[in-house]
Amino acid sequence: MRISTTTFLTDETIRPARLARELEARGFGGLYLPEHTHIPVSRRTPAPMGEPLPRPYGRTIDPFVGLAAAATVTEELALGTSIALVAQHDPIVLAKQAATLDWMSQGRFTLGVGYGWNVEEAADHGVEWRTRRALVRDRIAVLRALWAPEPTAYEGEFASVSASHAHPKPVRPGGPRVLLGGAAGPTLFAHIAEYADGWLPVGGAGLSQTLPALHRAWEAAGRKGAPVLVPSFVVPSPGKLDHYRGLGVEEVVLQLPSGPQDEVLRALDEYARYL
Repeated sequence: MRISTTTFLTDETIRPARLARELEARGFGGLYLPEHTHIPVSRRTPAPMGEPLPRPYGRTIDPFVGLAAAATVTEELALGTSIALVAQHDPIVLAKQAATLDWMSQGRFTLGVGYGWNVEEAADHGVEWRTRRALVRDRIAVLRALWAPEPTAYEGEFASVSASHAHPKPVRPGGPRVLLGGAAGPTLFAHIAEYADGWLPVGGAGLSQTLPALHRAWEAAGRKGAPVLVPSFVVPSPGKLDHYRGLGVEEVVLQLPSGPQDEVLRALDEYARYL
């Protein structure tokens, strides 16, 4: 089982290139970065992780820029978003960013996608909250059209693109793997089965009970094989990781502290026992 990591990198923490070098040197599998473009001060949306909202949420670096820095100083470290707020992106620009990052890293990129929780943040991007899931679905379809080997058009209710020349192409045919984040349920599982490669749950609690429903949705959609499962923001323990292995999980993303270099490196040395 590959042991990857995630953390909120900010202008007050260890820098992405240094963290990436340290991860690869120790044998960790990957680095996933979260995204918030901004946090409105007049926020009314309750934070799912509790109040007050932790300081790093309003100071996160851009994940694509940070991962590009990581890509240039590593050779094998997997790179990903956990998660990117696709509803808040222009899909044509995002297709270019993701394809370029995948090309720069020689196919090491995973696009972890989330629907978001901060209504005010999304509203500043012009996102209508009740239709954000359909918006994300259409924008992922635009990404895949632009990643296709030949010019491909897509016409959706919320996003469209004409048949276009768009390069560089991602290394993997069809584009980097796309994992959807979110709470277990029939709506999320139907969307995973429709247009994603798997699930990126936070923490992974209750997977034994929910995985059968995901597999049923996958099979009902006529998908081959099995959906990828990558639990993220996991606080590790030997028993927890053994449980994931027993479920057939091939990659788990451990949560690192959002802190200065010395604090993060101490955590890496502690987590190294799980490799």
